[in-house]
Amino acid sequence: MARHGGGRSWYGKLIGAALGVTVLATGASVWSAQAGIVGGPTPKATASATPSAAAEQVEASIAHASDKGARGVNITIDDGPDPRWTPQMLDVLRENGVKATFCMVGTQAQAHPDLVKQVVAAGHRLCDHSVSHDTAMDKKSEAYQSQQILDAERMITEASGGVRPMYYRAPGGAFTPSSRALAASRGMRPLGWNVDSKDFEKPGADAIVATVQRQLSNGPTLLFHDAGGDRSQTVAALRRILPWLKEQGYTCGFPVR
Repeated sequence: MARHGGGRSWYGKLIGAALGVTVLATGASVWSAQAGIVGGPTPKATASATPSAAAEQVEASIAHASDKGARGVNITIDDGPDPRWTPQMLDVLRENGVKATFCMVGTQAQAHPDLVKQVVAAGHRLCDHSVSHDTAMDKKSEAYQSQQILDAERMITEASGGVRPMYYRAPGGAFTPSSRALAASRGMRPLGWNVDSKDFEKPGADAIVATVQRQLSNGPTLLFHDAGGDRSQTVAALRRILPWLKEQGYTCGFPVR
């Protein structure tokens, strides 16, 4: 998500349970198209989840392009999952036949594993959005950045039942060369955005729609939120934006890897 005043904001209360780095077992089988298995039962494969022997290194550059090509767009949804808003987002996406990328905060995923599983079951992709949503993490030590990335990866993977995130989005875009390299080594492509809907500011559904329509020429990756406060405006805006994108000849896809 974009950098917002207050740094960690509402996530500050959620950090305590997330300390300590846990590195996933290297011998575990994984699912590279959507994720990977780290022990436990094998989840049912979906259109975006096919088996592979190991997580593969991906590009460390920040992705923006869509796998649907020049007329493709990527719907990305940050900061959840949230028990009130994520189900509503899933309903809107399902009604419009759209798949999205959910950039999840580790503590939120840990608190709401059923929602993480619902996201995966619907064919959406997962993205690591750090443990505590520290938008100043690029100013912290490499050890701290590693803890934020790897612990969130573990939390999301465990909450999903074994499906690993395919991307890493630094809170507020707080990437560093080392954080990008670490994420890429774990099979998570660093993920940017081109269009900030500004929904976090709660400007009203009309303003959110207008921002997306005005900025779409900036590039294909659109940023929305399903947590961090009242997201009713985002839900209402998406109900209008998704059909509009289709009318304009765009196809919703996933960020390139």
